[in-house]
Amino acid sequence: MASRNRSPLRSRTLPFTLWAVHSDATSLGLLGTVLLGTVLLGTVLLGVAGCGDDASVVKEIQVQRQARLQTETKQDHLGEVHRLLTRLIELNPDESQRQISYHLNRWLESAPLPEQATKPALFKTIADRLPVASRDELLLSDRFVRSDISHLRDAYLFGAIAKWIDSPRSDDPLLENWLAEQQTKLGESHANQLRSACRFFDWTVRNVALEPFMATPGMQLTPPEMPLGMVFQGAGYRQTDYETVWRGTGDALQRTGVFTQLCRQAGVTAALLAVPSAETGELAPWAVGVLIGSDVYLFEPALGVFVPGPNQVGIATLADARTDASVMRRLNIPGFFDYPFSKQEVQQNIALLNVLPVGMSSRMQHLESRLTGDRRMTVYSDVDEIAHKLDAASGIAGVRIWDVPLLAEVYHTALEQAAQRDPMLGFWYYSRWAIMDANVESSRLFSLARWRHLHGEFDSDDENHIEGARPLYLSQRKPEFEIADLRIDVNLQMAYGIRRELGMPTELYDRQVQQAQNMIRLGKQTATYWLSLIQYDDGRYDTAETWFRKRVLDDSQLSHWVPAARYNLGRTIEHLDEQEQAVELYKTSGDIQEHGNRIRARLLLKSEAD
Repeated sequence: MASRNRSPLRSRTLPFTLWAVHSDATSLGLLGTVLLGTVLLGTVLLGVAGCGDDASVVKEIQVQRQARLQTETKQDHLGEVHRLLTRLIELNPDESQRQISYHLNRWLESAPLPEQATKPALFKTIADRLPVASRDELLLSDRFVRSDISHLRDAYLFGAIAKWIDSPRSDDPLLENWLAEQQTKLGESHANQLRSACRFFDWTVRNVALEPFMATPGMQLTPPEMPLGMVFQGAGYRQTDYETVWRGTGDALQRTGVFTQLCRQAGVTAALLAVPSAETGELAPWAVGVLIGSDVYLFEPALGVFVPGPNQVGIATLADARTDASVMRRLNIPGFFDYPFSKQEVQQNIALLNVLPVGMSSRMQHLESRLTGDRRMTVYSDVDEIAHKLDAASGIAGVRIWDVPLLAEVYHTALEQAAQRDPMLGFWYYSRWAIMDANVESSRLFSLARWRHLHGEFDSDDENHIEGARPLYLSQRKPEFEIADLRIDVNLQMAYGIRRELGMPTELYDRQVQQAQNMIRLGKQTATYWLSLIQYDDGRYDTAETWFRKRVLDDSQLSHWVPAARYNLGRTIEHLDEQEQAVELYKTSGDIQEHGNRIRARLLLKSEAD
């Protein structure tokens, strides 16, 4: 009897033996054919009878294979994708990307794209920013690639944020009565969309501390050369939307990115409005327009305030700004600030859509159509349809894809590569947000706290073994005596990745300890500020006031969060009916958002007088 490891070979050669016998039989008579067939049949039967083990093995293999195929067919690949996205911060980045790509493509095998992918017409407005070879892969690929995962991560996270902040607790008190009136004027559906947009804008302004358009690195560096005409630390593109919401700080363009991402997840159409130069055609962004029905409502991220409507009531529409000169004029603060745009200059606007090429692809459209229930998120934008709706609005002279989000992706990659080549740049690049990004236990816990915070999971859920953002942030608030003792505290050294190698000079070791101490203090300041924001978003305004006033703004704890904390303190005490104190805070000279804060102070005084 043949051994078992020969059975596959036998199963492959048997058909050829039958073919050879049949060929010879054609030249014989009927008797010869019958005899040959009888001999062959007997041989086969003897083989089967004598090799029962082989037959059972083949059958076992077939059963196992069938079971495996059935299991893979039944496996909920999209469920696995969602599960991985929810735990992304806890997983190895490379491994999670690989697994998500695997499950997406396995799902595609059972649910292929319904038709051949095509490029949307609006893609041509961004095509020149992409290498020719990349265009087809981004838009037309019928397979998910690893670079798609960051897009899915963003959609998931902004969707998670939008869900918990779209609630009455997030309403701006200045708009409460006006929004109630819009229920009758606009109808319930449109009024709810406008209310959601107001909540998203308000959260963005409070949670993304404003930075200047051009940021300075804070240390002497040789600026690296950047592609596509970008400059080091340039406006808008120096952070992606994800980095902006993750770090809680950004310039006005980056605030725009966060705001429009939140709107998209709620099905609200929002676009950056820019005025084209009559001489050069260069675009000058000035506000975000939110399309509600046929009207475009105006929000100003640089000022951190909605554009007040006629008579400083409610929110102005683009039609208001184009017909009523007082709307734009009231964005001036006489004697302090002049707004750079007037009624005449905002007559014609280009609407810029915050959509990456992957977000226009057919594979994302197909994926979104299959996401239901808790898995639902917006991963696809029908940019041509959106452009058609915006084009119909008065004052919109054209629609394009905004290039800043794409440039931010390119900038991120280029800067990371430059940081690997230049040690000084590398130190600056990796140390800025080491409190969350470093490969040490304290940073892992801090990033987990931030992830929980952005999900609105403030308190621990013991039943599901989820530690909330509040206790996780509190664990980062090391007392000063403990920070000072870092040099002799071995356990704390291990938590912050400090290791004194054999033969390490004392000077180098001391420098390592000092850097870690700076990191711990920065982490403490950041955790304290974010805890204060949690108190506000949780409706604990008395507690929030204490945290902002006595912990973040205390002279002994001053940090780069001070201007944002002062603004948020003002917003907090508005809820405590301390409007006069809030107005004084908004008038603080020198704060980066002073212009917009003074507009809010004026609106607050008007609301008190009415």
